[in-house]
Parts: sequence; C-alpha cells; structure tokens
Amino acid sequence: MVQSTPNLFNGLEHLTTAIILLNKNCHVVYINPAAEIIFAFSATHVTGMPISEVFPDCEILMLAIKNAIAQQSPFREHEFTITTNRFQSFSVTCTATPIDAPNTCLILEFQQMDAQLRIAREERMLIQQQANAELLRNLAHEIRNPLGGLRGAAQLLEHELPSPSLREYTQVIIKEADRLQTLMDRLLIPHRAPKYQPTNIHEVLERVRSLLLAESPKAILIQRDYDLSLPELIGDREKLIQAVLNIARNAAQAMQAHNTPDSKIIFRTRAERQVTLARKRYRVAIKLEIIDNGPGIPADIRDRIFYPLVSGAEGGTGLGLTLAQTFITQHHGMIECESEAGRTCFTILLPIETSAVKPAATMQ
Repeated sequence: MVQSTPNLFNGLEHLTTAIILLNKNCHVVYINPAAEIIFAFSATHVTGMPISEVFPDCEILMLAIKNAIAQQSPFREHEFTITTNRFQSFSVTCTATPIDAPNTCLILEFQQMDAQLRIAREERMLIQQQANAELLRNLAHEIRNPLGGLRGAAQLLEHELPSPSLREYTQVIIKEADRLQTLMDRLLIPHRAPKYQPTNIHEVLERVRSLLLAESPKAILIQRDYDLSLPELIGDREKLIQAVLNIARNAAQAMQAHNTPDSKIIFRTRAERQVTLARKRYRVAIKLEIIDNGPGIPADIRDRIFYPLVSGAEGGTGLGLTLAQTFITQHHGMIECESEAGRTCFTILLPIETSAVKPAATMQ
C-alpha cells in the first residue's frame, strides 16, 4: 500500500529505532528523532546529503543499499561499525527496505547494538539481584532466631559466673551477637517499601557530600558538576542518599587505604534523553556519575561487585553496592560501573516522568 510522504513521516516520528529515508539518488529526504539522538546529528544538517557522505567509507552499508534496490526486497546487515561524517562510531544492525512512496524509494532502519547489549545486561543483573535478595532475606531470617537465643543465654550465663573477670568473655559473645544482629537488619532493610515523594537529586548529593566531608574533612576533595536545570524526580530520598553514600564512601575508603595523592570524587549530573530502562522507554532520565581517581576495583571482582558478600576492602561486608543496586532498581533505574587504575565511574540512570528539561546550566 502506497502511503503519502507526510503520513509516512508522521508514522516514523515516535519510533525508538533510527530511521533514514532515501530518494532514488540515495540522498537523505528524512531522518526521525531517534536517528538524530543516536547519531548525534540534526535533520537540517543531513537532509539532502548523499548517504555516502553521511556515513563515509562504509562499504557494508552501501552494499546493503545496493542489494535491497537490486533485489527489491529487504536486506539486512548484522552488527557492523558505522562512522558518521563527524567521526563518531556506532555498532549497529541495519535493514534496508525498498518502498513505493513519493520522492522516497528506500527505508534504512538502524538498531544500535550497544543499547541492546545494555538492555540484555540490565535484565541479567535484575534476575541476579532478585535471586540475591531472596537468598539474603531467607538467610537473615534463619540466622536471627538462633542469634537471639545465643545472646539471651550469654546474658543469663553472665549473671551466674562466680568471678567478674570471666564476664569479659560473655561480653564478647553479647557484642558479637549484636554486631551480627545489625548485619541481619541491614540485609532486611531493602525490603521496606519505598516512600516516594518529589525529590531533588542535588539535595541528595549535597547530603552525601556533607556526610563524607564530616568523615574525612581534609583527606578528600569532592567536586560538584551539576546540571541545575534537572527537574525533581519521584523517589525515596533516604534510599537514594544511602545508595549514593554507599558508592562514594567505598571510593573514599579505597583512596584512603591506598594513600591516593590528591584524592578526588566528582558528582556529575546530566539529562539523558530517550532512555530504555527495564524495557520501558523514557523521554528523559537523570544521569548521575560518581567518579573517583582511586586505585580502581580489583580485576578479579569487577564483574561481581554488585553480588552480596563480595568486597575489595579488607574487613568489608560486601553489602554496600548490593544495597545501592537494590535501592536504584526500586526507582526503576539502573547502575553500571567502569573501573581502571586511576579512574572508577559509577553511572546511575533514574527516569523522570516529564515531557521536557530546560537547557543545561551547570555549577562547578
């Protein structure tokens, strides 16, 4: 069925995949908003330009276009790298489909493989997190009951001991039982229902900054790089504070333990547009980066840092990042980490249910 070109354009406006329409001379006649976002160029800039100039030196793409036109049937190329005329590269899968429409003879549909890989990784992390949460919850319940009996028995024994000097040992039992009880409580805290309310992400970060400076006022510099135009999100303020604090405190402790010179943590906020989180598309999300110049996460645990009881710090419980991930997931968000010696960056994405974000203004 032949569609008029305006109607065809309207139908492509809301797609999340990148669409480029070509005329019979393989010049661009239209690109949709998703293509502008993914490839970081404007429709005004590329409309009328030969596709070979939009994506120069891409033989795979040109071959797909040639085959689709010659065979008058869809032709797909899987997972290849494409570079724009602004020298930005992307991993994509492209489908070239001939159509019969005024001034348009070919549709190019691009799926960014980086985004698909991130969605798949997010789903795996969510499944793993749910399994971890169930395991920890069951473990905590199983330990709490005998722990209470152990502490009670130690208290009774303390009153029966003939020598006060022996009470030192019962006090060890009681204090260690209390320490384990605190640990069990921490395992169960994430299951408290969040109290959602309008929350300013920068108030969250300023609270974390104050706590860190109180713990180590001279040893560390905390730099702020805020997009002050970001709107409020609907979230649990205390859980967001705890999530960010767990990440930033880990960074501070690692830098102190390794005597990192000029120790620094950066809190950076930006707007991220057209984000898919848990298979739901959001027009705008808050992108929060927590960056430090510390020693980096040990290579042998980088892929497991969000698992419970995995810690790179001696004496650590390995629960801080697990709890942070749980709290962010409760906000329908996502947390990722990239780490190497001298730079570790935790990236948190939190969706905003809003139609627009004001132009960026930053505070250093």
